[in-house]
Amino acid sequence: MYARKIPPQLNCGLDLVAEVLYGKWKIRLLWFIHEGHRRPGELQRKIPDASRRVLHMQLKELEEHELLRKEIFAEVPLHVEYHLTEFGQTLIPLIAGIGNWGDAHSEQLRRVIGKRIPG
Repeated sequence: MYARKIPPQLNCGLDLVAEVLYGKWKIRLLWFIHEGHRRPGELQRKIPDASRRVLHMQLKELEEHELLRKEIFAEVPLHVEYHLTEFGQTLIPLIAGIGNWGDAHSEQLRRVIGKRIPG
C-alpha cells in the first residue's frame, strides 16, 4: 500500500477538490460513467491512452471518495459496473461547465499547449 511522504494540505475547498479529482483520467471517467459507459472494458475503450492498471486505481480512488459505486454481478464471467453516487452526480454540472469553457477557448488553449510540445 502506498504511504504518502507528505500529508495533504486540506485548508480550503480547492485543496479538497484537488485531493479528490486530481488524476489524469478521473474527470473523464466521471463524465463517461455519467454518459452510460459503466463497464471497465467500455471505459478502457473510451480512454485508450490509459493503462488498465491506472484506470483501475483511479476508479478505486473515486469509489473510496464516494463519487462512484461499484456493482458486482455474481455471474460467469464476472460482470462489474460503475455508477455515479448522488454525491458524484453533483460534479456533473461542474465538469460540463469546464468542458464548455474549454470548447469556448479551444483555439487559444490549443495554441498555448502547442508551445509546450516539442516538435
